[in-house]
Amino acid sequence: MPLAEQGPASTRPLPWLVAGQEFPPLETAWGSKDPAPGLLAAGETLDVPTLLRAYSRGIFPWFSLGQPVLWWSPDPRMVLRTCDFRLHRSLRKSIVHFMHDARCEIRFDSAFERVISACAGKSRAGQSGTWIVSEVAQAYGELHRAGQAHSVETWINGELAGGLYCVNLGRMVFGESMFAHQTDASKIALAALVAFCRAEDIEMIDCQQNTGHLASLGAAEISRAEFAIHLSRNVDKTTPAWHFDSLYWQQILTATAPARPTMPATP
Repeated sequence: MPLAEQGPASTRPLPWLVAGQEFPPLETAWGSKDPAPGLLAAGETLDVPTLLRAYSRGIFPWFSLGQPVLWWSPDPRMVLRTCDFRLHRSLRKSIVHFMHDARCEIRFDSAFERVISACAGKSRAGQSGTWIVSEVAQAYGELHRAGQAHSVETWINGELAGGLYCVNLGRMVFGESMFAHQTDASKIALAALVAFCRAEDIEMIDCQQNTGHLASLGAAEISRAEFAIHLSRNVDKTTPAWHFDSLYWQQILTATAPARPTMPATP
């Protein structure tokens, strides 16, 4: 998390990046004994080329107002394997109702700026202010116009009820933030994203940090090394066309849970 929330600064040097400079190796990120585990570098540049270089290596920006751009690569990494998404009974009921209500729809990319603004304005337990400062909103808006940041939106009766935004490189999706103005609206958006990813053969959604909410929906931690390997195999694949078809709901409503390994019988 941003240094302002971490206590005293570490005496361990932190690389300072200038525009166009390559990121340091992931394994040089601050570790568990440092005040901000996962912190890799700092700098001043937050533009589309820098964001693309960062995400292609599993690095993301996260900083507070008044700080430089801080770049992170945590170990372990929280991810949601799309085959492990947990569709709880109550959410299933909400989705089925949503599907059959003509006033409800999922849209992609129709209100990206409104989504990121709503995410920035959401209050979160244990946090004061927001990491989605104006510089971040502007940078991701540019990334959206470049075709590599997307919003998944839950619309009810003509109103934006909830949603999320994410980054997409190849067959890899990086979740960023979500919000809800109505009950289950953000969960429905996430379920729609999972359904889309399953339809498009996207196996993993990066969640960055461990939260109980994400864990309850099936997300789990993996090592940074495992995450980097998966990333290297998927970021250069063909990028899917971002649109949502109501048929995609069947990807989660009819899918069976993945089989769990069984222990061999004791002789």
